[in-house]
Amino acid sequence: MEFEFYYYIIFLATGFLAGFVDSIAGGGGIITVPVLMASGMPPHVALATNKLQSSFGSFTASVNFIQKGLVSLKDVILGVIFTFIGAVIGTKIILLLDASVLNKIIPFMLVLIFLYTLFNPKLGKVDKKGRFSKPVFFLIFGLLLGFYDGFFGPGTGTFWTITLVALMGLNLKKATATTKVMNFTSNVVSLGVFLFSGNVLFFIGILMGFGQIAGAYVGSSMVVKKDVAFIRGFFLFVVGVTILKLIYDSWLR
Repeated sequence: MEFEFYYYIIFLATGFLAGFVDSIAGGGGIITVPVLMASGMPPHVALATNKLQSSFGSFTASVNFIQKGLVSLKDVILGVIFTFIGAVIGTKIILLLDASVLNKIIPFMLVLIFLYTLFNPKLGKVDKKGRFSKPVFFLIFGLLLGFYDGFFGPGTGTFWTITLVALMGLNLKKATATTKVMNFTSNVVSLGVFLFSGNVLFFIGILMGFGQIAGAYVGSSMVVKKDVAFIRGFFLFVVGVTILKLIYDSWLR
């Protein structure tokens, strides 16, 4: 596909903004997918290209968080393994089944997370004792959320962050950092499937990927420097916008 020159500027800027937002609170896809589709791309091409560009951002944020000490790859390797397995299964099944039912249910699940976070102002401020052992948690939620991201996707980062805070007792900074490692894992699986499908626009995906790298670095660095209250506010804002977008797409359009 060919585009007017100004589209490439828009793609690059969109990648930066999405990388910035996604590295702090997830939800970058609600920015990138509409822009890609508005450019005239068919839906399957937009989704495939989105996976390529988003992989740049989730990788950059993950590396930055690991280097800054907010997450250790050794501590989350079980999560990476089970998320990978879950995403493979989910991506395979989505080729056989219709995800439209989930499309209508997920907004209401996100509403519950939004309200739970809103009315628990101390949630994620400090580390607490987890309710699960690490192997059991990553076995269950690595498979479950990896499967979900491969099968459907919207809200995966939100689900990871809230389960890490509520069930593993991580503060919001550490939960956000761990979430990006898991997101990158499931992104790579989905990207692999899309690469074989031949629907990826490589130039656009890589161009947006450069924007993602810059945005993800700035955003993840901000997570390291800012206090939990900032991250909590940003998280609530992004989840709220995601809810409105999904409700519009699923029920009103």
